[in-house]
Formats: sequence, structure tokens, C-alpha cells
Amino acid sequence: MHMTGTREIRADRQTVWAALLDAEVLRASVPGCQELDGCAEEGFHATVTQKVGPVKATFKGTVTLSEMTELESLHLAGEGKGGAAGFAKGGADVTLEEIPEGTRLTYEVDAKVGGKLAQLGSRVIDGFAKKMADQFFERFQEAVEGPSDPEEAPEAEATEGRKGWFKRLVKREA
Repeated sequence: MHMTGTREIRADRQTVWAALLDAEVLRASVPGCQELDGCAEEGFHATVTQKVGPVKATFKGTVTLSEMTELESLHLAGEGKGGAAGFAKGGADVTLEEIPEGTRLTYEVDAKVGGKLAQLGSRVIDGFAKKMADQFFERFQEAVEGPSDPEEAPEAEATEGRKGWFKRLVKREA
């Protein structure tokens, strides 16, 4: 399964790049992520629980970053085993481009599954993979820039306390 997409993030390229390398941002961005620890240089270990059609599984696996060109591009790869449910693995090539509004993040994702998951059929799997990629990059964007509607900001921060937290943290440290 192959898919592509673009996000325009209201933050400078340095902030977006730093977020791509941050374990907390990645943990908050991966749908169903229970745990994620490690670092960009050595890789991350993750535990993710997902339900695909009638199959619910907890995947334990790794996430690695490679082919990094600072502030421009990287390859993000993940692989997990879900016991009897099977396995999932995939990668994303991510590029960053400076635009007047902030940073354009473009991604190309490839994903594969095996085991019981593969028996669900390509239509179910393809839909699930697209949904996961969309959710990941949407959550990533929200972690960096906060909610798109300023009216939602106080409510979102009160209920989740996380929206746009990375961008605020980077500004505080500068």
C-alpha cells in the first residue's frame, strides 16, 4: 500500500524538524501508542494497540529514523509484531519545505501487513493504513502548532493539555 500527503504546519522548519526527532511528539502522534521510548539516533521502541476490522492486537516493535538531511528530509520506518494477529511494517519519506505560512511537510508512506491481518483483504487494510497515516500527521501537526480554530484552544488545552505543547516548549527554551 502506497499513499502520499501534504501538511502545511504553522511553525518554522527548525521547530518541525525537532518535533520529528522527539519521542514525546512521536508518542502523541502514533494512534493507539501505549509506550514509546528511545532516541532518534538509536531508534525508538514502541507498544501500539490497534483494532483492524474484527482483529484487535497489541504490537511491539521499533521505529527508526534514517537518511536524515537536517531540516530537509528523513525516512521514518516502523515494524511491529502482534502475536497471532500478524505483523505490520511500513515507512515514510518525509520532506520539509519552507513556505510563507511556515513549513510544508510532504510524506510518502508504504505499509505492509501479514498474518491474520492480511486475511482481512486489501480493501480493509488499505483503508486502515490511510486512516493511520492521516491520523499520525494530523496529530503531529496539532502537537506542533495547536488547534486550527483559535476558539478551540482554551477548551482543547483544558481537556487534553497537549495541543501545540511542543511549539510552546521550543519558544520557552529559545
